[in-house]
Amino acid sequence: MNHLAHLFLSGDDAEVMAGNFMGDHVKGRDFTAYPERVAMGIRLHRQIDTYTDQHAIVLLSKERLRPVFRKYAPVVADMYYDHLLASQWHRFADEPLPAFAQRMYEVLSGYTGIMPERTNRFLGYMTRYDWLTGYGTIEGLHEVFVGMANRTRFRSHMELAAEFLEKHYDAFNREFDLFFPDLSIYVEKELSALR
Repeated sequence: MNHLAHLFLSGDDAEVMAGNFMGDHVKGRDFTAYPERVAMGIRLHRQIDTYTDQHAIVLLSKERLRPVFRKYAPVVADMYYDHLLASQWHRFADEPLPAFAQRMYEVLSGYTGIMPERTNRFLGYMTRYDWLTGYGTIEGLHEVFVGMANRTRFRSHMELAAEFLEKHYDAFNREFDLFFPDLSIYVEKELSALR
């Protein structure tokens, strides 16, 4: 799952949200430099990633992507699932997606002092271009993929990813519909255990 799902699954605790958001950029297992609940969010991020990466349904999505996107297939799958969450947001949340996105940008901006520099740079782009809301449309998703393709070291083909999603939309949507409820139940249990 990508940033939208990680934030959505964090619950209402701002520190957990901040930790979950920066999880990809925190190295190692020593989180003592962070407040306890931020560290909890970092651990939650890793648990979500591990659960997602090993789930049989997600593996189907990645296999469909691998011939075109090769090692970037997991990244593309994560983005697709964020798009599918955003495009069906009303099924999962009462708060409209644009309002949720603005609230997340405000919450996260309060933690820039403890975020890794890479996370701060990313947050700046994400806020400026409103990526969380943009994930909800194919056009918005395409813009994010093009930006990512321009920043990869190797040829990723991610500039083709939005078009690939359109061609296989029903299959990815079916897989997301099967997977996301499983992930939500798993995260609820993990949040309870971490408290």
